[in-house]
Amino acid sequence: MPYAQDAFERWVLFLDTLRERADNMIAHERQGMPPLLDFDYELLRDARTFNRPANYALLRITRVGEDCWDDCVDEAKPPVIIIDPRAGHGPGIGGFKRDSEVGMAMHEGHPVYFVIFFPEPVPGQTLADVHYALRDFVSEVARRHPDMAPVLYGNCQAGWAATLLAADCEGLTGPIVLNGSPLSYWSGEAASSPMRMMGALTGGSWAAQMVSDLGDGRFDGAWLAQNFESLQPEKAIWDKYATLFAHADTERERFLEFERWWNGYYTLSREEILGITQNLFIGNRLELGEMQLDAHCTIDLRRIGNPLIIFASEGDNITPPEQALGWIAKLYPDTDALKAAGQRIVYMTHEHVGHLGIFVSGSVARLQHRAILESLDEVEALAPGLYEMVIDTPAGDPDCETGDFTVRFEPREVDDLGIASDDAALKQVAQISRINEAAYSAFVSPWLRAATTPASAEALRALHPMRWTRTMFSERANPWMALVKSTAETLRETRDPLPDEHPAILAERALLARTGESLAAWRKGRDAWITHVFGAMFGTFPVTTAPAQADRPEAK
Repeated sequence: MPYAQDAFERWVLFLDTLRERADNMIAHERQGMPPLLDFDYELLRDARTFNRPANYALLRITRVGEDCWDDCVDEAKPPVIIIDPRAGHGPGIGGFKRDSEVGMAMHEGHPVYFVIFFPEPVPGQTLADVHYALRDFVSEVARRHPDMAPVLYGNCQAGWAATLLAADCEGLTGPIVLNGSPLSYWSGEAASSPMRMMGALTGGSWAAQMVSDLGDGRFDGAWLAQNFESLQPEKAIWDKYATLFAHADTERERFLEFERWWNGYYTLSREEILGITQNLFIGNRLELGEMQLDAHCTIDLRRIGNPLIIFASEGDNITPPEQALGWIAKLYPDTDALKAAGQRIVYMTHEHVGHLGIFVSGSVARLQHRAILESLDEVEALAPGLYEMVIDTPAGDPDCETGDFTVRFEPREVDDLGIASDDAALKQVAQISRINEAAYSAFVSPWLRAATTPASAEALRALHPMRWTRTMFSERANPWMALVKSTAETLRETRDPLPDEHPAILAERALLARTGESLAAWRKGRDAWITHVFGAMFGTFPVTTAPAQADRPEAK
């Protein structure tokens, strides 16, 4: 009886948290989905008013809590421009709490600028339009700080956008920090890249074009969020909710804080999503030096002269280290070639944090991002070459809660990265994708565009599983949730939870864990099946190895 009562109470609190998440999601959409920054800011540049408009804007961070710009900023330090990823969700992940990239940059005294984007793209917006908007933003920051080259901080998709900028605009930026940013799209072992194979099995980029056609020229970011969750369903679909249920008294605020960002789905234009899939994820043209933004701009990564700091993680299944680092060996066959080019590349790998943890983890912000910011001068002073950034922390304090750490840069050889690949299979995928896309564009796309209306596109958006599975718990859509709300309010005042060591609680936690393990086993089987089918259709998947660490004493 005590366990049954406790489980029932936690179930009510669990449902009430889902109700609050749904209400937060609806309220955020009605407010126009503003950036979820935990810092005050002012708008400096709105690219929607440019000659080549784009749905981007430049902000200046003006206040942290009670401290304003003048209290925090050391004008002797270079400005930091943080660009958030536009990969289905809205901006703010780089600064939606104090222990974040924005918070660490302000803590170190840097003037901080933040690049945001709006929920809807400008009609017909292209990657080139975004590129020129970012170039204008960097020029504006450079004008405000004439003696300091801005530092670009790019997260995930924004990392390759910053790289495009550096390859096109020599002299505009200082060091570039790439956090979980894919640049080498054909690198990576099969086990770490199931979604690439799934994209190949569905025929390539035509599917993205079809979704855009059904969306009346806009690609719904909820599809990207759904792909992210399907990578590890045991975590996104089970563990997240099992943890909330098991710890309904303590997990509510943390759950709601992250979900406010995760459930804000932004859109891309048809031209943007096709440019991304054709040039990057399927075509791999950025690494090959064949990516043409427009008639006047072809991107060649060899033109980058800025120091690069690459932060990747072994636990990242969206941008594994191979995709973050593989391009180095493709551009520079050996370390001598890298040095001859005058390039300085510093890389750092985390042992286990996931993709989003690279941007949002408080412990990562307090250690890795703080170490990066404090080491910018040392990075710029390095001789050309490849280096691994190693952070030494006191024994027993791996997250360095005391803030007492040292940083060293260990020279490495390009061969040390241990990344080798056979691109033959993925070249076949790219060719088949081009054929399928041409057929779709000629025979299907015109009919879908003619049949789609703004009303039908909006209906499809509302019916997307990533939306209705959230909004169904809102009081606005489900009158029963009002009873859940009132019951939960009473329970929070009277609840006496069972202790964690209660036998029934321990049995419940074990059952939840086993269910998650079963889902993980199913997912591994799914990925193995995809790998087998891919191999049968296209040949052996590229074989790669992770960055070599066996020779490092500290890695053992």
